[in-house]
Amino acid sequence: MSTNLEHRLNKLIDRLLSPELLAGSGIGNEVAFYIFDYPPEEEIRVRKFIAIIKDQISKRKPDLCLAHVDLFQLVVDYLKDRKILDLCYDKQKKEGDQALLSALKDPLNIKTRLSPYFVQKVKPEAQDLVLLSGVGSAWPLVRTHSLLNNLQSHMQNKPLVVFYPGYYDGLKLHLFGRVKEKNYYRAFRLAE
Repeated sequence: MSTNLEHRLNKLIDRLLSPELLAGSGIGNEVAFYIFDYPPEEEIRVRKFIAIIKDQISKRKPDLCLAHVDLFQLVVDYLKDRKILDLCYDKQKKEGDQALLSALKDPLNIKTRLSPYFVQKVKPEAQDLVLLSGVGSAWPLVRTHSLLNNLQSHMQNKPLVVFYPGYYDGLKLHLFGRVKEKNYYRAFRLAE
């Protein structure tokens, strides 16, 4: 693991528990969205560290309401709830990835379907902090910038921390360090 990532992970729990982050203070009129970017090859390490984060937060601040969402699992759960997951498997097997992506454009519409489902499951009003992982696994079904754009009005200024396998330069998200998404400038990079 890179020394820089190890250094950043070691500071992350304190940063997540900081009163400034939890209150969204110091960010002006911006949404309390944060990106923790990391080299994609460190995905397994970061997944394991998220478990440590959840454990440490529950021990250090048991009254804090924390939700963790794996975006890929959220998509799978949504497709199960709509009773179309098996149909998706069949379509991919018979017609391939592109046919499945085309077929899922409406069922996974970010604005009208997936964002409301996210809000229904997470209940932001009941949370103090929301962690979002699995964005690399959910790609290309879900684009991070689209989801964030559509969650802005639903998060009620609750901090949302996105664990992002790639890099964020403060203006653009670069998934896996290669895929350029549309501009997203409203999040703050957790870089320390």
